Amino acid sequence: MRTATARAHPNIALVKYWGKRDEELILPAAGSLSLTLDGFATTTTVSLDPSAAGDLFSLNGAEASPAQSERVTRFLDLVRSRAGSSSPAVVRSRNEAPTGAGLASSASGFAALAVAAATAYGLDLDRAELSRLARRGSGSATRSLVDGLSIWHAGDDDASSFAEPIDGPAMHMIIVTIDAAEKAVSSREAMRRTAATSPYYAGWVDSTAHSLREMTAACRAGDFTRVGEITELNALRMHAAIEACEPPIRYLRAGSVAVFDAVEQLRADGIEAFATADAGPNVVVISRPADSAAVAERLGGLGAVRVVGAGPGARLIPEEDCA
Repeated sequence: MRTATARAHPNIALVKYWGKRDEELILPAAGSLSLTLDGFATTTTVSLDPSAAGDLFSLNGAEASPAQSERVTRFLDLVRSRAGSSSPAVVRSRNEAPTGAGLASSASGFAALAVAAATAYGLDLDRAELSRLARRGSGSATRSLVDGLSIWHAGDDDASSFAEPIDGPAMHMIIVTIDAAEKAVSSREAMRRTAATSPYYAGWVDSTAHSLREMTAACRAGDFTRVGEITELNALRMHAAIEACEPPIRYLRAGSVAVFDAVEQLRADGIEAFATADAGPNVVVISRPADSAAVAERLGGLGAVRVVGAGPGARLIPEEDCA
């Protein structure tokens, strides 16, 4: 059996991806910008097995759900089509982050799957091509192919929608886990419902395009303060659009709001920190590296806290490092 293993890390968006203009190609309604982390990795092994009746997918040591397995098979079908192969695969994946809890496990998962599957099936793809491939599994996965800060271009078509690196100020992220359980409404379903029913959706798309231009300029200028201000504002706008859909979806909980309040107090006390949250209750706080320990200490009573920094993009790992 031909086998390959890859490791990828989640990314947390500073300018969020929320909404598609093409469901099949997963082309975003607007571009986004994120930081790939150095923690919460996903490690995925893909082994081709021509004798198998179909693909087999296990997650965290247990057989995956039918919905999860179907999503992986659809992705592998894309890879097989490009490789001219019909061989089923055995896929074993392990997440360090809670799965489906709003900590970007799908980003790291499909980024790792893209790299491992492309290699196992014999495709020779460069970083941009792998980013485009990962996008077809999960939009945010396109950014987990890139080290550190990355910008995902909305693009006009499949070829022009991918992520690439961007320079920016150094920062740490303080992950505050409020609830590690899988969320009741998936990001995919919530995106569709927001786009279809939220009266704020058009404004969200327009404002995000503007935020991305401002964020790109702030990153290139190394302006941490402006990066933080845009990050927090963009997150709150996204959650406002989600909460206004029908029926409403409310990802942020009382504990989430408490973290946002604590971060506001930190700024009042002279420590620059800014909060953001993906589609889930867990909150991510950005700070300068020199302030991250103090921020983590102040937030320690509000949830499980972990400090992470900029991490590497998805890549192959040797067999001896797979344990």
